Amino acid sequence: MCGIAGIYHLKGENIPAHCLKKMCDVMRHRGPDDEGYVFFQARDDPFKDEGFWVEKGPDMPSISSHEEWKQVFGRNSDFNLALGHRRLSIIDLSSAGHQPMSNRTNGIWVTYNGEIYNFKELRLELENKGHRFFSQSDTEVIIHLYEEYGEEAVKLLNGIFAFALWDGRKNKLILVRDRYGAKPLYYTVKNQILSFASEIKALLQVEGTNVELNYMALCDYFTFQNTYGDITLFEDIKLLEPGYYMVIQGNQVKKHQYWDFCFEDENGKPESFYVNQLKELFGNVIERQLVSDVPVGSYLSGGLDSGSITAYASKSVPRLMTFTGGFDVATAVSIENFFDERNKAELMSREFGTEHYQMVIHAGDLEWALPRVIWHTEDLRVGMTYPHYYLSQLASKFVKVVLAGAGGDETFGGYPWRYELVKDCTSYNEFEQLMYQYWTRLVKDQDKKSFFDSRVMERIGDYSPLESLRKVLRKDLKSDFIKKAFYFEAKTFLHGILVVEDKLSMAHSLEARVPFLDNDLVDFTSKIPTNYLLNDSWHNGGKNDINLSGKHTLRRAMEGILPKEIIENRKQGFSAPDQSWYMKHLVQYIKSIILSDRSMDRGYFQRQYLENILNEHISGKVNHRLLIWSLLSFEWWNRIFIDGERVE
Repeated sequence: MCGIAGIYHLKGENIPAHCLKKMCDVMRHRGPDDEGYVFFQARDDPFKDEGFWVEKGPDMPSISSHEEWKQVFGRNSDFNLALGHRRLSIIDLSSAGHQPMSNRTNGIWVTYNGEIYNFKELRLELENKGHRFFSQSDTEVIIHLYEEYGEEAVKLLNGIFAFALWDGRKNKLILVRDRYGAKPLYYTVKNQILSFASEIKALLQVEGTNVELNYMALCDYFTFQNTYGDITLFEDIKLLEPGYYMVIQGNQVKKHQYWDFCFEDENGKPESFYVNQLKELFGNVIERQLVSDVPVGSYLSGGLDSGSITAYASKSVPRLMTFTGGFDVATAVSIENFFDERNKAELMSREFGTEHYQMVIHAGDLEWALPRVIWHTEDLRVGMTYPHYYLSQLASKFVKVVLAGAGGDETFGGYPWRYELVKDCTSYNEFEQLMYQYWTRLVKDQDKKSFFDSRVMERIGDYSPLESLRKVLRKDLKSDFIKKAFYFEAKTFLHGILVVEDKLSMAHSLEARVPFLDNDLVDFTSKIPTNYLLNDSWHNGGKNDINLSGKHTLRRAMEGILPKEIIENRKQGFSAPDQSWYMKHLVQYIKSIILSDRSMDRGYFQRQYLENILNEHISGKVNHRLLIWSLLSFEWWNRIFIDGERVE
C-alpha cells in the first residue's frame, strides 16, 4: 500500500517536473519506507526514438521552482512525463520492490498502490509463458501481465489497487482503479497538463492547480452526505470511478469500464448449496488475503463481519492481533447504549485466542481529531468517521496490515430495513423516487432555499441531485428491486466507506484489506437468491425486528464457528453515540465552529436554518447528528483547503 503521483503533458510539452517531489512528500504518510521518481522526455515517434529518462530515489532534492530545477538538472532538465511513488513495504521488503518499476527491456513503467492477492498464481502462469522476474513483488506481475495481455490484463487482477502504467513503446499512459474503489485515484487536467495522485492534496502541489468549490458537488453532499460518480468538492478534480481505466495517448483521454456489479439471482439451487460453498470459499479468501511479509491483524467489533474474518484468520495466524474501538456511553440516550461493543469483541477474542487491544473513545476526542480527519479525508463522504481514525491509529502501533469488514453488508444484504422500502415497488419510477427520498440524508430539496444562501442557490441554478442519482441507477438491470437497491448501495454508500477507510488507515501508514470484496467472493454472493439472503423466519424475533432478517446466508454459514449470541445479534455499525454527545458535551464546540463569524462570512448557509436545527437537536425534538457532522466537516474543509490553515 502506497501513494502514487504523476504529471503528463497531453501535447508532449514541458511539465512542471519540480512539483513531483512535493506531490509525493505531502503523501509521506502513505509510504514512509521508500520513495522514487522517474522523469521522461518521451518522443513523438517512440519506435524510432524512445527519448530518455532520469531516475531518482530518496536523494531527490526538494526544488521549489523551475529555475532551480534547471540549475540542478542542467542541460537535460525538460520532461513531459513524471511518475512518483511513496512506498509502504508489505510484500518483498527488499530494494527489488522499489518503484516506479520498469520491465528492464522495452519501456514499460508502473507506479502502483495496493495489493494483488492472486499475484503468485499469475506469476507462475507468466513464468510458464517465458517471462523472467527479478523481484518477489506483486508490482512486477502487473508489468509482465500487461506485456502479455495489454489493457485486458486488468480484468485478471484480484485485489485492491490503483496504478499508472507508462507504455513507452506506444507513448501511452494508463490509469487504473480496482473493481470496488478500495484504492482512490484522483486526476485533473489544466492547460493540457494531466496530473494524478492517490490523494487530492498531492494535486494541489502542482503549479496552476487552484482550490475552488464545486457547487454541484456541494449540493449533492448536503443531500446524500456523499458525492456520486467522478465529482468531488474540488472543482475540476475528479475521481477515477471503480471498475474503470483511463487511456491517455497523444492528446486523447478516454475512459473504459472493465467491470461492474451484477446482482442477479441464480435460481434452481437449494439454500444448503450456498451455505456450504460459502464456508469453503470464505476460508480460501481469508487465506489469500493474509499474504504479506509483515504482521497482519484484524479489526474486531461485536458483529458478524469482523467476527467471521477473525474466526478464519485466527486459524492461520497464531495469536492474531485484533483491535476494537469502544465508546463512553454513560450519558447516551437509550438507543445509543448499545453502541459500545467491547464485551462482544472480548467474547470473540477469548473464543479464538487473539491478542486483543481496545480503546475507549470519549466525547471530547472529536474536537482534537476532526481537523486531522478532514485533512486526510479531503473528499468528504458518508457519516461520522473520526472513530475509524482512532482505531486505525491503535492498530498501526502493532501491525502494518489489518483486515476490515467493509463490504459484508452490501453483498450479503445487511440493510433489510432499506430493502423493505422498495420490495413492493410496482414501477421503476416508483423505485427511483423511493431511493431518492431515502438517500436524501441531510437537506430535502424543498428546504434548500432556506438552508443555502441565495448566492449559493444562484450558483446551483436548475441542477438537481436527482440527476446524480439517476446516473448511478441502471434501468436496464434485470434483477428485482431489492437487488437494484443492492447495486445502488454498492456503487455509492460502499464506495464512500471504502474511500474513507483508505484515507484514515493510510493516515497512520496502515494498509486496510477488505476480504468481503475479494473477486471470487463477490462473484459468488451476487448470485445468491434474495430470499436466501433475507429471511425473517429463522429467528423468533425476526418477525418483529426486521434488522434480524438480513445476512441470513452468512449467519447460516457461521453456525458452529461463531458464538450463537454473535450470529443472533442485531446489526450495529461502528458509530459513536453522537446524538447524545451533540446534545450535551459538544454543544459549545459545535456552535463555536458552525455559527462562528468565520463560518457565516463564507456565505454558504443561512444562520436561521442552522440555529433551528441545533435547537431541535439539543432539545431532543429531531436527531440532526448527520447534518451537524457534515456542517462541522465542511467548515473544517474550508479552513484547511480554502484558507490554508495548517494541521499539525
